[in-house]
Amino acid sequence: MKKFIQDFKEFAVKGNLIDLAIGIIIGTAFNKIVSSLVNHIIMPPFGLVFGEKGLAQYKWIIRPGEKEANGEWLKEPVVMDYGIFLQNCIDFLIVALSIFVVIRLFNRLRNKAEDETETTV
Repeated sequence: MKKFIQDFKEFAVKGNLIDLAIGIIIGTAFNKIVSSLVNHIIMPPFGLVFGEKGLAQYKWIIRPGEKEANGEWLKEPVVMDYGIFLQNCIDFLIVALSIFVVIRLFNRLRNKAEDETETTV
């Protein structure tokens, strides 16, 4: 147990914990940017292709619900929202591609900085 506590202190003191927290904060902000890109730039043209409903509105009603006269549900509907799933898959692919491009750029810049024979900035 002492070794575990010692390892944790080293982890927290060396700045890894701070780096991790900064990474999470930047990742959250980056996710907002990419989600906005998907929802406001990429998905509207898909809306033209899939109809005015948009991709997220597509669903398969397995069992329709039943309502009373006052509007309360007697039986809840059973619905498979496959449009939301597809939109989230597209969102994930764009986030993964964006992160790949950013990391690739950082790696190129780091490799240039480490290469002593490289004279360009």
